[in-house]
Amino acid sequence: MLVITAGIFVAATFSAAPAALAQRRRNKSVASTSNKSITVQTEASAIIWLDEVRRGVTDAAGKLTIINIAPGRHTLRVRASGFSEKTLTLLATKRGNIKVALARTTNEAELFFQQAEAARESARDEETRRAAAELYRRALEKRPRFPAAHVGLARVLLDLNETNEALEQIAQARRDRALYPEASAVEGRILREAAFTDRAIESFRRSIREARGFQPEAHTGLARVYEDKGMYEEAAAEFRAAIAQLSDTEPVLYQLLGAAYEKQEKYKEAVAAYEKYLQLAPEGTYASALRSILDQLRQQAAEQQSNP
Repeated sequence: MLVITAGIFVAATFSAAPAALAQRRRNKSVASTSNKSITVQTEASAIIWLDEVRRGVTDAAGKLTIINIAPGRHTLRVRASGFSEKTLTLLATKRGNIKVALARTTNEAELFFQQAEAARESARDEETRRAAAELYRRALEKRPRFPAAHVGLARVLLDLNETNEALEQIAQARRDRALYPEASAVEGRILREAAFTDRAIESFRRSIREARGFQPEAHTGLARVYEDKGMYEEAAAEFRAAIAQLSDTEPVLYQLLGAAYEKQEKYKEAVAAYEKYLQLAPEGTYASALRSILDQLRQQAAEQQSNP
């Protein structure tokens, strides 16, 4: 069996997809009879969340198109450096262009938090991660009850392998915001890294409940735990759930799904997942390795079909 192991965990930002490719896909207009699309118009380089899932960054003109939005009400959140964050409810009938005006801020807690988020996303080593952590702490000094800053700090501390303090930050976030799907998902990640498998499953499942089912980070985390336990069928189901919720904006999930199918010796399904990855990310991190094994997997799939 040929399996490529993804040595990553897809985090809340889902930054594993090539940024330029993901952005181009988000900005395509796709007609759908069941789902809808919106184009957010706001400040340039603003981060956009829909239902607490990060969906992208606006372009130089301040625009971002989000496609394949399920019917119903949704929550839109917009953040741009130097501006106060804004959250608004989108009614089920809302489609097309949505203008979001942001007000500039001088609030030091907000500004430190924005700097911390940017620093965390660009951090690549211990020094830069500790610099990000310090910015989160400065934000919390200015506003002690700041759940998002506690969660951001917990993410950095996880990257620094400071598990106990990371869990304490999650606990503080949940004290200030009892129902917090992102905090529960990050807690699950921390517990998985610490090898507390059953507790990690509990946290991921809580995150999904709190988000009323829509929490791709938690679905992905739960899939990784199931992989750890050798429960590959259950892992594949959770990867499929995350893929559906992210509308094909994160190709790496197809690589993870394909690996789960390989471990079950479901070669036909593995081929389909890997081909989808290559379609979405032809120059992606795993593209070369997947191309090198696809012919053999196709042959194995054909043999399975001819010898059921």
